[in-house]
Amino acid sequence: MKNICALIVALVIGFCFCVSVYAQPAAEDGLSLPSVSAESAILINGEDGAVYFEKNADARLGMASTTKLMTALVAAESGDVNRVVTIPAQAVGVEGSSIYLVEGERLTMRELLYALLLSSANDAATAIAIAVAGSVEDFCAKMNERGAQMGLTDTHFTNPHGLYDEEHYTTARELAKIAAEVLCEPLLRQIVATVRATIPHDGEENKRLLLNHNKLLRTYEGAIGMKTGFTKKTGRTLVSAAQRDGLVLIAVTLNAPDDWRDHAAMLDYGFSRYERVVFAQVGSFFVELPVTGGVCESVTLTNTEPLVLTLPKGHGDVSYSVQGTSRFLFAPVSYGDGFGTVTLICQGQAVSSPLILSDSVAAKEPDLPPFLRRIKNFFKTE
Repeated sequence: MKNICALIVALVIGFCFCVSVYAQPAAEDGLSLPSVSAESAILINGEDGAVYFEKNADARLGMASTTKLMTALVAAESGDVNRVVTIPAQAVGVEGSSIYLVEGERLTMRELLYALLLSSANDAATAIAIAVAGSVEDFCAKMNERGAQMGLTDTHFTNPHGLYDEEHYTTARELAKIAAEVLCEPLLRQIVATVRATIPHDGEENKRLLLNHNKLLRTYEGAIGMKTGFTKKTGRTLVSAAQRDGLVLIAVTLNAPDDWRDHAAMLDYGFSRYERVVFAQVGSFFVELPVTGGVCESVTLTNTEPLVLTLPKGHGDVSYSVQGTSRFLFAPVSYGDGFGTVTLICQGQAVSSPLILSDSVAAKEPDLPPFLRRIKNFFKTE
């Protein structure tokens, strides 16, 4: 990075330039696209949403219990997750997977979220919906509203758990977008990565054992969780996420007979072909700008945001471009003042950061006539 910065400083002309700072010939990776059993599938970058692989990704299909990712997102965004929820009668004996809630028992919203995402509990989903919105119907309206905010046009929810309904559907592409939002919530990211946990049962602590159904957490290097799903009419559905060397990938399959293998193949493909490259951490990119009327001749600018891109391995040239509003600054200038931006560009991708002054420069004192200088110095000694 020091060599890069030295080159940039040397080529600052007119304070708008573009220089090649990295060169590596593009390599043919020779990787074939993954073969998957799923009717619909997609692999995306969990940070910027870039699509690395897709198969029939816009087909509307059932999502089964992967529904619970949106249920958890709406619940986590609805208020204090430590608030206590009294289990209503409507949440007892719900069809499908269950943690056997008891009417009137009290659990926190956090504990219900663990039950929802680890044990895929339909009764917990119902209890969450009623606690957040007053009814399952009103909660589904919130789910659909949240989807609209995300720009989803091929997703519709009629329940919070994923039991089959013709009007309850999504696409692999849109479910991946939901999954990316879930990973942005620290608590939910923590829960989906948890292999086992315990919560109370009707007032008795640690009596319910919750085991995560996602076996990739135990079998795939770098797996950080997400959600499984299955109904007879929908088939097997799965959302997975994994992280290696800072690169987060999200895979989605809908109606996939061999979903575990599908996901391992897609994730392997992504990690084999792409890398997350950190070109500059915050405050590690430097460029100098001339200063007029200052006690020194230049000031240093630095980046306020990291310069990071996810690129194909063996990517080509990388260039930096720095833009400012003038060719120089007038002193005095102060640390932290903003001035221009730096943009990194590679293979059609770009990332930018504002630039700020990393030091201060005082203005020169005026050149006084000798007699005025003597008067000024006299009062300084006093």
